[in-house]
Amino acid sequence: MKKTFGFLSVCATLALLSLPVLASKAYTGVGQAAQDSCTADAKAALYAEIYKELKGDQAKANELAKKYVACPIEGADDAEQKRVEFLKGFVAKYEKAHRKDQLAELIAKKDLPAAFEVGKQVFADDPTYLKGYMSLALAGAISQNAAVANDTVSYAQKAIELIESGKAPDSWAPFDNKDDALAKLNYAIGSLKATSNPDEAIPHLIKAAGYNSKIKTTPLTYAYLAEAYERGPYAKQSADYKAKFGGQNETAESKLALENINQIIDREIDAYARAVALAGTDPNKAAWLTALTDLYKFRHDKTDVGLDKMIAGILTTPLPPVPTPLTSLPTPPATPATGTASPAPGSSPAPATSSTGTQPKPSATPVKPPTSKPRTRKAHAGH
Repeated sequence: MKKTFGFLSVCATLALLSLPVLASKAYTGVGQAAQDSCTADAKAALYAEIYKELKGDQAKANELAKKYVACPIEGADDAEQKRVEFLKGFVAKYEKAHRKDQLAELIAKKDLPAAFEVGKQVFADDPTYLKGYMSLALAGAISQNAAVANDTVSYAQKAIELIESGKAPDSWAPFDNKDDALAKLNYAIGSLKATSNPDEAIPHLIKAAGYNSKIKTTPLTYAYLAEAYERGPYAKQSADYKAKFGGQNETAESKLALENINQIIDREIDAYARAVALAGTDPNKAAWLTALTDLYKFRHDKTDVGLDKMIAGILTTPLPPVPTPLTSLPTPPATPATGTASPAPGSSPAPATSSTGTQPKPSATPVKPPTSKPRTRKAHAGH
């Protein structure tokens, strides 16, 4: 976006008129400038051209001014030092005024390294520039670029903080509206932290799915959520179980620990079921279904009976929150008079049991069958 700053032109005119001797040399050293841009004559010509462009193309004046101030000033007289200081001030004001436009241009060009570098300068100038935080967070999430992942998360968190405090941009674009912005910003954090910090990713992904946004119907939202449960609470609790109860006889304490692990597995089942239900022709669908089937069989005595029904109805049930750790064993449900009732779609399945109806005695750890993780995980935040 091209802008003209009248106040800068006025200041520039006053400064230039105070130097008639230098201005009178306009263009007399143009030929010399090609050979040595820092000679007195070349600088006189350059300064005169800057003067002309300050009232015309200020972008060009800015580039010329940067060339002028790049010349050494050792031994310069007081008048020359004043000229250099004036031009440095002009460059600083011009570039500050245009950084936001430059940021938008770099994001549009998908030059993320440069955009994030300019972004740091923009936020130093304006720490509450919501539009910039949102745009960089979205660009970083779409790219899943590891080099800018930390900044992407920081900017998404700052944008959420500003929005939730009541701040709004002039326009929500490139988001649809406020809810869409909050959904995608939370998704940005969750998707980027699903591997590196899964415990922190989980609440952001759950929150992202709670807004009326395309993120709610994006299968990767739930695939990331399943992965975060697997890498975070399941991995920790499983390792703790193995260290504390591995190879020992079953106790009330070990049964309670196993119940807490089962809660996590049930959340993985729910998340994968949602991913599969929304997958359509997504190339990851088969891998998600394989992972879901393995987990479902583990929790249902090695059978997948009822799985299709669960998938068919999963989107009509609320997404469960992060499970609250159990402090006592749940009361077993009453045994039906005849047959065995299937769990309601989306509900937490009963704990895995042996053929005798008792909780299995783990020899070391409640190991799940190997699960097939998605082959690719490309962010859909911008869809």
